Amino acid sequence: MGSVSKIYYTDEITPENIVRLYEKLGKKLNGNIAIKVHSGEEGNQNYLHPEFWKPIIDHVGGTVVECNTAYEGERNTSEKHAKLIEKHGWNKYFDVDIMDFEGPDIEIPINRYHKHLKSDIMGKNFLNYDSMLVLSHFKGHPMGGYGGALKQLSIGCASSAGKVNIHSAGKYTRAEDMNILWEDLPEQNAFLESMAEAASAVVDYFHDEIVYINVMANMSVDCDCCAIAEDPCLKDIGVLISTDPVAIDRACIDLVRVSRDVGRDHFMERVTSRNGEHTIKVAAEMGIGVEEYELIEL
Repeated sequence: MGSVSKIYYTDEITPENIVRLYEKLGKKLNGNIAIKVHSGEEGNQNYLHPEFWKPIIDHVGGTVVECNTAYEGERNTSEKHAKLIEKHGWNKYFDVDIMDFEGPDIEIPINRYHKHLKSDIMGKNFLNYDSMLVLSHFKGHPMGGYGGALKQLSIGCASSAGKVNIHSAGKYTRAEDMNILWEDLPEQNAFLESMAEAASAVVDYFHDEIVYINVMANMSVDCDCCAIAEDPCLKDIGVLISTDPVAIDRACIDLVRVSRDVGRDHFMERVTSRNGEHTIKVAAEMGIGVEEYELIEL
């Protein structure tokens, strides 16, 4: 990875333009490809639907992957999650793999400098894949401040136990600990640093055979994991693609910051009040990407 990462961008958000961006990037994913999406919590109105993602998923090929959550809702058990994925229409179009549908979980090492996590805890089906396409709906997040590529790599790819591990900064490592977790959360920066650590494990496992697409649409201060979420506060901005998860998230934050939209300050308050940019900073310090980028408009 160089000192400046290339990011391709368009302000015209269409499924067809996402395919064009992928072709422009020129990075072909090979082997058994995992396509990480956010399938959307029951009741959430902002997540990006399978019909929107269908052209790029069909173009790249592969299997849509998801993982169970670590909070009450309709995605915290494999059985409920599978039913919701069917209700939301994902397996109408794609092969879908809930990677931690059944145990045992596996652990992949965190090989770079780290402070909190011993390893990243994943569903065992994670080992079936050779490369990954990370499809991220860029938006706010109640705990992380924002959600983008780094969140998809870390919390998004972790099993239920892995999510407990990240949210607790390594204190708890079992899915059964999720109820204890929410009463015993760590200091905020420890959580954010744990996200960066978990993201590094996924990057290193795939040896950089990953492409990241961030879609800046339906941008609420709340995540797609929220059953009750605020409506979007920002006008749609665009689509970005890169091989660098740090640069693409940094570029999205910068695009919001320079926006003249009336909802900008509300969105940025969510980011700054949670110190969300700390995740980007730590991920850059760990060397999984750089914050400097060249934004190339399609």
